[in-house]
Amino acid sequence: MAVLFPLSAQTPPSDPLLEWLDRRAQAQLDEREKAIAAIRTVQDADRRREMVRKKLLELIGGLPSYTGPLRARVTGRIQGEGYVIEKVIFESLPGFYVTGNVYRPREAGRYPGILVPIGHTQEGKPEMQLLAANLAKKGYVAFAYDPIGQGEREQTYLPQLGRPLSGGAGNEHLELGARSILIGQSVARYFIFDARRAVDYLVSRRDVDGDRIGVTGCSGGGAITTYVGAFDPRIKAAAPGCFINSFRRLFTGPTADSEMSFPAFLSSGLDMADFFELPAPMPWLMLATTGDFFTPDGAGPVYEEAKRWYGLYGAEDRIRFFVGSGPHGTPKESREEIYKWMNRWLKDGKGEARDEEVKLYTNRELQVTASGQVDDEPGSRKLYQIILEEYRNRQEHRSQARLFAELRALGVPSRGSAPQVSTVEQTAGKDYRLEQIQFEAEPGVMVHGKLYLPNAKGRKGAVVVVEDKRLPVPLHVTRSPSTAALAEAMARSGRVVLEFEPRDAPGQSDGRPFLGNWLLNERFDLVGRNLAAARAHDILVAVDVLAARPEVEADSIRGYARGVKGFWLLLAAAMDARFKKIWLDRTPWSFGEGMSHPMTGYLFDAMIPGFARHWDFRDLVEAVGERGIFWTDPTNWMDQVVFRGPAYRYRYVGEGDGPSMTEFLR
Repeated sequence: MAVLFPLSAQTPPSDPLLEWLDRRAQAQLDEREKAIAAIRTVQDADRRREMVRKKLLELIGGLPSYTGPLRARVTGRIQGEGYVIEKVIFESLPGFYVTGNVYRPREAGRYPGILVPIGHTQEGKPEMQLLAANLAKKGYVAFAYDPIGQGEREQTYLPQLGRPLSGGAGNEHLELGARSILIGQSVARYFIFDARRAVDYLVSRRDVDGDRIGVTGCSGGGAITTYVGAFDPRIKAAAPGCFINSFRRLFTGPTADSEMSFPAFLSSGLDMADFFELPAPMPWLMLATTGDFFTPDGAGPVYEEAKRWYGLYGAEDRIRFFVGSGPHGTPKESREEIYKWMNRWLKDGKGEARDEEVKLYTNRELQVTASGQVDDEPGSRKLYQIILEEYRNRQEHRSQARLFAELRALGVPSRGSAPQVSTVEQTAGKDYRLEQIQFEAEPGVMVHGKLYLPNAKGRKGAVVVVEDKRLPVPLHVTRSPSTAALAEAMARSGRVVLEFEPRDAPGQSDGRPFLGNWLLNERFDLVGRNLAAARAHDILVAVDVLAARPEVEADSIRGYARGVKGFWLLLAAAMDARFKKIWLDRTPWSFGEGMSHPMTGYLFDAMIPGFARHWDFRDLVEAVGERGIFWTDPTNWMDQVVFRGPAYRYRYVGEGDGPSMTEFLR
């Protein structure tokens, strides 16, 4: 079985920006630790639980309120040895289909139900069939279902390719996560809602005792197990595995993808233990493995804190921590602990806990739909369409004054005074000299750049060039490997040029297609900062550097950026009138346009929580006003040039940057 790992499985090498972020994260965790230490009574604990519940729901934008019919049906059955597998499909939201397999005892009766969320295997529901079949043989009705983006629910499945265009489930989760955050939500709300609707389905069955419902899953399934255990009071016992870790370890380690990491989580005073404390004294079996990247050492502190919390309720026996042997997964000894735990709390301690060999079925044999994808079901909808509907329903346009206030709150403006600049290296050339420089964008954040200083005497106009080392462009546009050639050409034309890279941590990028450096953006968000806004701030500090130079006419500064980096420049120019003109090259033209399509590229690099509910690129263009925007070859969010009329300039085939540069500098 091919396994898709959505996580950064190893701690990245030493990185100054990551270390800077981690100091903020650890300080926030220190503050939380003080708050937890002050809780000494049940009354204190109940007050915090109420606060945490409200905060978690606020962070994800609440859960969908839909309570319509499931329209569940069984499309086929497999007669196993001592159990039956039913192929089930239902609607979580209208037209949003969930496919799964119910493993039930062969004999008639009413049994406890166990929800089995799946981890990040692309095949989906077959991943946990060994556990689910064993549960059925032990007198449970177990329901293993496909998560969003997996199994029969791939969100970018392309029949011509026979696979998802995005590359797989983790990529889909992240891309959908970015667009959810842009409208003030989290994609986690849909994963949690699917799980709750799956519980609805279990309790609707005649062979399930709705008062005895448990949940267990591993990895991504461990996350959903944790969340549904925390949010759904119908859950009477939960056993999540290979996910539990304090952000003391997680922050610089295997930080999870969008449905597994709530926005602004640490800056809201939260950590992993809050999920386990929320439903106390509901029984938890917390599982880890010796060789997992979600290390037992990171899980242990979560358990110890939750155990003390449960002690306030006189319920220490309702929480247990077990470490199985081996890598990330659910080994035999862990499965047997799950059986014991469910027997204890759902079957009065009765029942067999020995893991048995069972026949394993192929993905094709367990398939629920005729085609293998829910796309062909009547009225089927993708999650991007549901998020688009939310976007349209939640739109609330706000004024330019509110926009400026938001950008100030995000920290976009600079102080206006130049930071200390260090010259690392300099070389002399025929037309200009080149200085390698570095300066602090804010305390503790160092950025680097190349300063091109023309040899001609006198004060000159200047250009901030946002560095781009790799340029994805449409085939009809001449490819340039970097912005260096353009910066050199501007310097030869007599401009002082500062080509620099706003704060970045390239080592945190896993190189997956379409996503950009999602992990760095997520880490900024966890601690309550925004990376796009911070990079816009860095651009304005670069303006400070140029404006302080004796060779520069401070009232004649321009800016250039390519691709999604043009959004950072647009934010900066909207807030600072020292930019007399900016050049956006091959930059996406609209958030709304991106929401309307099933895939986007590099959306994380423009992700400001809730921004798209209130503003779009056109509002930033309006804020720049008459100072001027020169926009060449605007694109959609898949890097394809789109034709939007005479406000933009379009290159002809093979034209290159020369004519556009001349027009920009005129």
